[in-house]
Amino acid sequence: MCAQSKTIPGQSLFKWVFLLILFSFMMTGCTDGPDTSDSTSDEPKKPRIALVMKSLANEFFSTMAEGARTHQAAHADQYELLVDGIKDERDVSRQVQLIEEMMVQQVDAIVIAPADSKSLVTACRRAQEQGIVVINIDNKLDAEVLTQQKISIPFVGPDNKAGAKEVGDYLAGKLAEGDEVALLEGIPTAYNAQQRKAGFMESIEAAGLNLVSSQSAQWEMDRANQVAGDIMTQQPGLKAFFCSNDSMALGTLAAVRSADKLGQVQIVGFDNINAVQEAIKAGNILATADQHGDQLAVFGIEYALEILESGGTPDDKETPVDLVTQESLAASQAAE
Repeated sequence: MCAQSKTIPGQSLFKWVFLLILFSFMMTGCTDGPDTSDSTSDEPKKPRIALVMKSLANEFFSTMAEGARTHQAAHADQYELLVDGIKDERDVSRQVQLIEEMMVQQVDAIVIAPADSKSLVTACRRAQEQGIVVINIDNKLDAEVLTQQKISIPFVGPDNKAGAKEVGDYLAGKLAEGDEVALLEGIPTAYNAQQRKAGFMESIEAAGLNLVSSQSAQWEMDRANQVAGDIMTQQPGLKAFFCSNDSMALGTLAAVRSADKLGQVQIVGFDNINAVQEAIKAGNILATADQHGDQLAVFGIEYALEILESGGTPDDKETPVDLVTQESLAASQAAE
């Protein structure tokens, strides 16, 4: 049989007084003692820049991210870098989440290659309202939506329409008037997809080519393989594909090879990834556009640092885009 405990008068009061004194002592120690995080760091706080990418499964964007990491390593005393991206080119909601995660981490700037030109604007506005500098690279945000949301976000990137027209003109020069051609588009709501389509269309119309099909393959290699195969089945006289990025050009190349039409159906792309460079050297793809992907994110980061330092109001900044052909690759290799 257990003895019942008895409460001694005043014992509870003594207990609470003791705990109160102990708590006060602990709080005094926390607030008045040395703050090692401040007192031991005499270095100025480095800005933290977040790079929010599209699909890192796409070689073009993984190259872009790697270029940014290399730049940060060479300028580690100037800024910190956080890099993240989505797995699927169409996963807009995940990109919105990434922006919100960077806001929670209180970064100083976000450099973003948006998966969609319209859907990302609201998240970017919220970041700006938190005092974060936002720089838009690769795919330009929609000007009308930016105006509706009463914000301005500078775009750093190439003239996609001019680049596509240059590639298209090169392809058109290899074809005859009236030849049947097809266009594989990117995501229709993406500004760079619209601009590349516009550039290719100018070439097609100027050369008097016969556009028999224009479809979106969503920037994806597998999708392009399927779409290109279907188009060749329906249009056996087809002479060429204009592909709005290199991933789709590679998917199209696989379809052309499967159809045993290598050399009969020409292909051009846009991005200048390594696999397409090799295909150009082998004569299986005719040309692409080099928008200097390894430097594109760096251009955005450097602009973000400039704005953080100056506090100025930024404008858009155009970056170079160049035609890449078998001849230009040979000349570049000879010059090395």
